[in-house]
Parts: sequence; C-alpha cells; structure tokens
Amino acid sequence: MKDFFVRYKNPVTVILVILLAGGVFAYVRMQTSLFPEVTFPKIKIIADSGLQPVNKMMITVTKPLENTIKQVPGLQQIRSITSRGSCEISAFMDWNVNVDLSKQQVESAIAEVKGALPPGTDITVAKMNPSILPVMGYVIEGPGRSNIDLNLIANYTVKPFISQVEGVSEVRVTGGKTKEFVVEPDQQKMSALGLTPAAISTALSTTNFLTSNGYLSDYDRLYLSTTNAAIENLNQLQNLVISNDGKRIIRLKDIGEVKIAEQVEYIRINANGKKAVLIAVLKQPDSNLIAISDAVEAKVKILNSRILPKGVKLTPYYIQADFVHDSIRSVTDSLLIGLLLAIVVTVIFLRSLKASLVILITIPLTLSLTLIVLFVLGYTFNIMTLGAIAAAIGLIIDDAIVVVEQIHRTHEEHPETPTRELLSKSVGYLLPAMVGSSLTTIVIFFPFVLLSGVAGAYFKILTNTMIITLVCSYLVTWLGLPVVYLLLSGKRGKVKPAETPESHKKEAWIAFFMHRPILSIGFTIIMIVVVVLVAPLLETGFLPEMDEGSIVLDYTSPPGTSLDETDRMLREAEKIIVNVPEVASYSRRTGTQMGFFITEPNSGDYLIQLKKDRQRTTNDVIDEIRKGIESTQPALVIDFGQVIGDMLGDLMSSTQPIEIKIYGNNQQLLQKIAKQVAAITSHVKGTADVFNGIVIAGPSVNVRPDNQRLAQYRLTPADFQYQLQTQLEGNVIGSIFEKEQQTNVRLKYPNATGTSLNNLQNGQIFLPDGKLKPISELASIQIEAGSAEIERENLQSMIPVTARLDNRDLGSTIAEIQQKINAQVHLPQGYHIAYGGAYQEQQKSFSELLLILIAAAMLVFASILFLFREIRIAFLIICIAVLGIAGSLLALFFTGTALNVGSYTGIIMIIGIIAENAIFTFLQFRKSQQTGNVHDSIVYAISTRLRPKLMTAFGAIIALMPIALEIGTGAQLHQPLAIAVIGGFVIALPLLLIVYPTYLLLLFREKREAPE
Repeated sequence: MKDFFVRYKNPVTVILVILLAGGVFAYVRMQTSLFPEVTFPKIKIIADSGLQPVNKMMITVTKPLENTIKQVPGLQQIRSITSRGSCEISAFMDWNVNVDLSKQQVESAIAEVKGALPPGTDITVAKMNPSILPVMGYVIEGPGRSNIDLNLIANYTVKPFISQVEGVSEVRVTGGKTKEFVVEPDQQKMSALGLTPAAISTALSTTNFLTSNGYLSDYDRLYLSTTNAAIENLNQLQNLVISNDGKRIIRLKDIGEVKIAEQVEYIRINANGKKAVLIAVLKQPDSNLIAISDAVEAKVKILNSRILPKGVKLTPYYIQADFVHDSIRSVTDSLLIGLLLAIVVTVIFLRSLKASLVILITIPLTLSLTLIVLFVLGYTFNIMTLGAIAAAIGLIIDDAIVVVEQIHRTHEEHPETPTRELLSKSVGYLLPAMVGSSLTTIVIFFPFVLLSGVAGAYFKILTNTMIITLVCSYLVTWLGLPVVYLLLSGKRGKVKPAETPESHKKEAWIAFFMHRPILSIGFTIIMIVVVVLVAPLLETGFLPEMDEGSIVLDYTSPPGTSLDETDRMLREAEKIIVNVPEVASYSRRTGTQMGFFITEPNSGDYLIQLKKDRQRTTNDVIDEIRKGIESTQPALVIDFGQVIGDMLGDLMSSTQPIEIKIYGNNQQLLQKIAKQVAAITSHVKGTADVFNGIVIAGPSVNVRPDNQRLAQYRLTPADFQYQLQTQLEGNVIGSIFEKEQQTNVRLKYPNATGTSLNNLQNGQIFLPDGKLKPISELASIQIEAGSAEIERENLQSMIPVTARLDNRDLGSTIAEIQQKINAQVHLPQGYHIAYGGAYQEQQKSFSELLLILIAAAMLVFASILFLFREIRIAFLIICIAVLGIAGSLLALFFTGTALNVGSYTGIIMIIGIIAENAIFTFLQFRKSQQTGNVHDSIVYAISTRLRPKLMTAFGAIIALMPIALEIGTGAQLHQPLAIAVIGGFVIALPLLLIVYPTYLLLLFREKREAPE
C-alpha cells in the first residue's frame, strides 16, 4: 500500500469520475415502482358450473379439483370456497418453486379430471401477482349520452388507444351497457300461427351466415366464391323471414317487436354519485410504473383534446403513481436531508472544511457505485431499495468518518508532514480494522436468507441492497476516499497542529469509570433487565403500515337482496362518504370487484381517494366513515382497508390481520361456533369489521320438470329449459357484425326482466305444434332458502372469522381474543381452532427473525475471532454489541412503536454497528499496548476514538431522523427500523465509552497478573 494513492492518483480519479457518470446513467435508467417485483407463489382457480346447489357443486367440482391439485409438486396449502354454481380454489406453493411451471402443472392436473366434471364447466387458472389490481383508473363522462354509447366509446376508442402504451397489460372496461338486438315475440300471435321459439332460432341460424363456396377459375383468374346471407342492421333483422307456407310470408316483425336495447347485467357502476363507465389500467410485471403512468396520462390528454366526441372526457379517480412518486421522493428527500445534516456534524467535530468536503464527495461516489450494481442486478427504485440506502446512510457516513478522521488526526499529530506521505500510513493502519468492521456489518444480513413468506420476499430485497451498499461503501472508502483527500490537499496539505496531543489522551473521566467497575456492571445488569422486562411489553405487528391516502371499502348486503335495493342502501352510504371533508373522489362497483374474485350481485367495493392536503390520517377517516355507515345502514356488512395492504392480503391467505379458523365436519355446528367466536371478537377492544365468515347465497327458485308429462307432449327437458330461459334471461340466438364489433341477438318475452314468481308460475310453454301449455302443468316450482358457502383448507371444512385492527397492536389483540375464546368456547370432539392471517405470518417471521438474530451474532463473533484470534476479546465485543439491543427496545417502547419485521431488522443491524465500533477501539488499544501499560493504552484508545465515535453516532442518528420522524409519504414503512437503530446508537455510546473500557481493563489486568 506504500505510495499507492500517490502513484495511482490519476487512474483512480478517472475511475471515480466514471463511477459518478455511471451512477447518473443508472439513476436515469432504473425503473420505478412502489414495491420490488415479487412473484407470489399463489395460483387461483375459478370454476363455473351454472347454478348448481352448493352441496352438489362441492361433490362434483370442488373435491375432484382439490384432489388433483393436491398432487402438484411444491404445494404447501390449498383453500377453496364453494358457492352456488362456482368454486374458487387458491393453491399456495412453496416460495422457492417456479410459479410459471407450477401454473402449467396445475393446468395439466385439471385437464386430467376435466372429463369427469359436469358438462359445460368453465375453469380459469391465473397466477396471482401485484399486477392483478389496477394502477390507474379513469371515469368516462359524457352528459346526454346513453350508457351504450359510453360503453362503445370505452371499448372501441379508449381501450385500443391506451393499450398502445408499452408496459400496459390490460385496459379493463367496467360499467355502461352493452348493445344488443332484442326480439320480443308475442306468444299469442306465435301460437295462432303455429310457431315456436325454436322456429325463430332456426330461421336466424339458417339465414344469418357468411361462408365460402370454393374457388372459381375464369380467364386465368382465380376467384373466391362466397355466399353472404349475413344480417347487417336492424331493418334486415326485422324483415327476416320466419315462415313461408305458400300462402303467406311471416317476418320477424310480424310476430313481435325487434329493437335495440341494453343488455341486462347484474352490476352497477357509480363514480361520485353518478352512473359511470370505469377504465382500469393494469401494468405488466417488471414494467416501470412511473413511465407507464406518464405515457397513459399523455394518451388521455390526446383523447380528451382531439379524439373523443365533443362533451366526452376522461377524469382520473385513482393514480397509484402519485403515491409511489410521493413515497420515492420523500424517502429520497429524507436521505438527502439526513446526509446534509450529517455533513454539518462532521464540520462541527473536525472543524475542517476539507475533511467535510471529502465526505461530501465520497458519499455520492458510494451511492453511484451502489446504483450501478443495483442496475446491473435488475433492481428497481422502490420503497425497499431506497429505504435500505436511507437506513445504510449512517453506516456509509461511519466508514467515511473513520477514515477521514484517522487521516485528519494523523495530520494533526504530524502537521509538517505532507499529506502524500501520511496517506498510505493512515489507511494502512486502519485496513485490518476496516476489513473486520465492514465484515461485521455485512455478515449480519447474510442470515436473512432464512426469512420466508411475504416478509422475506420484501425484506430480502432490503437486506440485499444494504449488503451491496456496504460493500460499495468499503471499496470507495478504502480506494477512493484517500485519493479525493489527496486531490483537495494541494502540494503541502498542512493542517493546524493539534493542541497538546497527549493531553486529550488522558481523559480523567475515562479513568474514573474504569476504576469503578461496579458502575459498568450495574449498567450491564440494567440493560439485561431492560431486555427481559421491556420486550414482552412492546406492541407487536407484522409488516409496518403506510398511510396510502386511498381506502378500499368492501360491502355485502343481506343474502337475496335485489340489485336495486342494494343500490339504494349504498346511495345512502354515499351521503356519508361525500360529507367527509378529506374525500376527494370515489368509485363504486356492485356485482363485481377489483381483482380476481367470485362476486355476487349483493356485494362489491368502493375505492375512495383522499385529498393530499388533509389533516387527519387515513385510519381516522376510515373510523368516521365506518361509524356513519354502521349507524345508518346496519344491514350492510362492511370491511375497510387500503389499496396496497389489501393487495398484499389478497396475495396471501387472508386480507385481514385477524383470522380465526374453526375446523370441523358439520356445517351447522361450525356456523354456530363461528357466530359465537365472532361475538366474542367484536367485544375485544381494538377490533373492527368483524365478520363471522358465513356467506349465504340468495334464495333460489327450483323448477323441476315432470319428465312423464314432457314426453307425453313430445317435449324434452332441454326444450323446456330453453323456453323457460326465454321468459327470464332470454337466449342468444345469433349475432350481427357491425363495423369491428359483434352484437348479440337475444330472444326473450316482453317484460322478461320484470318477471315475478307469480308470473313464472302462470307462464306458458310452446308445444311442438305451436299450442301453449301452462308451466304449472309440466313442472313443479319450489322456493329454496339460500345456502351457505363452504370453505375448506387442506381438504378440511373450515369457517374463518375475520377482523381488522382499530388503533391497537396485533399481538395484544390476538392474545386477548385467544384468552376469551379459550375461556368461553367449548369445542366438541374433532373440532379445533387455529389463528391465521397476519398473525400467523407474524409468528412465523418472528421465529425466523430470532434465528436470524442468533445467527447474525454468531457470524459477528466468528468475524471478530478471525480478526483478533482471541476468544475472550470476541466474546466481550459480541456481548457489548448484544447489550445494544436494550437501546432499540427502549426506543420502541417510549415511542409506542410496534415490534415488527422492520424494527426487528433494525435490532439485528445494531449488533453489527456496535461491534464495528468496538473493533476500531480494540485495534487502537492493541497498537498502544505495544509501547505502554494496559491502563494507559485503554485510556489512549478510548480518548483517541472518542471523536469518531461521537461523529458516527450523531451523524447516523441525524441521518435517520427524517425517517424516524415520519417525514413524508411512505416513511411509515421504515420508521420502526430507523427508531430501533437510533435507540441502539444512543445506548451504544455509554456501552462503548464506559462499559467496554472497564471490561477491557478487567480482562487484560487478569491476563497480565495470571503468570505472577
């Protein structure tokens, strides 16, 4: 290393300039998203088999599918929900499997049993990922235009235009009305003419076609011959010939009304109190959210200004990129603010503009190299990677401060010696400690590979980024910083001499504490007591929560409630929503939902967007809306969440943090226990949106044809069902091509949608000769009460009682629920209760984090042992480092911050940070011991390292303070980590400056006196 920095100053300078340019390039080119692109190992299967009863659906569809999917390799858990005519199966795979391959294996397994399923069963298989929810939402507004017009504009103008944007996977249109041609025949006229509904269908199918006749060759030319009998418009459809008996021609318009109408759909879409058409934009995985958002907004401006008809415009109701942009900007601002404040600390302590400039230049170099590595590895700018850099900024400053302070102090002690002569000596002196200290802060993140589940998926990205950042920091600090210092030093590089260098190395306060070991022992005992007593008192959670500024409100009206009545109840609820001053806009879906779910007509969701400049938090607004709806619309079952939190819940097994799973075989008994558990849970303080897990499908009308009577009149059950459907929903009997769209032709009787039960019973069926017979003579009609959905987990029946948290931590809430359920619920033989949701993930993650904490401590111990080759020294340093946990716990306790995955990560980090500082102190002590006694060497080491320790601690604390104070959007995610690290730094000072030297004196005095 001798003269290395002098001889290679110019090459290293060029490399540093290239690093800065590469960092700028990586910064510009890196994609931006809210979270890292993580593929969740969840595959969802939805099967639709008409309107089969729940019990039959379970036997004929759900169980065969479950049994075959259970055989797919890598499957960890399978859950199913069976409702009337449909089932939803969620297959949770191992996190290490290839989800795309698993999806193919699931599809292959389903294909093997599909032949045994009921005919007409439609199965959809989808891989679940964060892109299942829209990232942008727009409302199409066109006063005076019909719902059909708006739907056509959305599907054939807006959708294709926005789909051109690179990275957009789907443009989903919801709402409006679909155009269709409706044929409403008069039964009496048809009967008088001897016609049946089948005759109309046959006439259309044999007339409305375009087909090829073959090729025709004539005069060396080849022609394709076609027969075009296609119906192209309403007039042609009205004049379609149904019958010609030689006496008269009967056209379609002769026997009924033929018109253009809206297709009947059991959904309602509402935006800000008005019927609307919603446009949802979904992005492809691994695409740049900010770039997509900007491109879509540019397309929307073009649509509004030049393409859409006059009076029609697109208005945004949800833009996720705004929250992402705000979050990324606030984390970046926190990083820069913290960095500048840390530079101020450096200036105050070193009283040297040059030394401060060196740090100010070195940190951007470190960040540039970090960005280059992240870019090469395919990482994105997201809240985890930026948060990791912001959390590591204290350690980056630490590395830079240690080296700069060492060079600066050496210069103070030898003011006449040129910088170029001192540089290699200063860095060479620190090199062993730099290697060991950097190793201790890096190895603590290695065990995070043990963290599994959603916490592991996201926090591994955070820890990997921190490892990359710290390695880059070490390389830049070791090779780049001395060159920067050299460049700023000029030819002589003299500094002001230190005042009496020896005087500050014999600080009386150090000796005072060293000669009173009882104080250090007492402090150690206090720290141990703090760990033992405070840890159980902490609130506990799972993942840190964020205030997104958007609310998802899921709702369900009572089973069997009509769409109109559900809509009326929701309009009353909307009066409460619009009166909340923080609400900017909202959209509502009834009969459909965001995401990939089975949705009944009596359920749906709201997406409520809040104003940015609001005084209250999202949770406060949720509380107000919840109280208002519960008091005015008690029949509605409601559930609140936030968009991203809801998305993560959908990708896991439960969207709610509290999930109490009751297992058993008898559905009636399960429902009874579930109601009891729900009642207990609702009376526990801190719970909200409690749901007993019992979902009842609406009542049904069961029409059972009499096969003997049908045979007597030469009717088949299929003929009977076809005519019955004509009286209700109608039958699609063909289609008409118009421009680039295909419009259905539907056959149904007049006022079919308004058919009552009495009308159905008095309805009539055509016999083959055209005569009419009452339905009551051919079939029996029964009304059946709604049946409950059946939910299963790993092939066992189960009902999940769910709830959300309301201003209380997860751990204490679950503990109280468990205590009350154990005392009040007596389970029959064969029944048991398990706790899932976020609590299950929390317990799993906490056990893994404890293992990670132990493994990290052992790795730090091994690193120190490898560096100093003395077990007692390694044991002393690791004990001092572990005691620092007490500071983190106290900080969490006094700030009311929950112990969650984020704060746990901060606790693990503090072990490496304290160990790093202890290594430098011991290196200084061992060097001094070669020329002096133990006592003076310890005093010298502590006093020499006092300034860098204080600079490091204050610099890191100030750098993390903006995040700890929750300044900016998205800061809540990393606030627990920042608080834990700051608390550890505060306790680290007395541990390193008082306790550590005392134990060093005891340890080495004993060692020296032993031979005597």
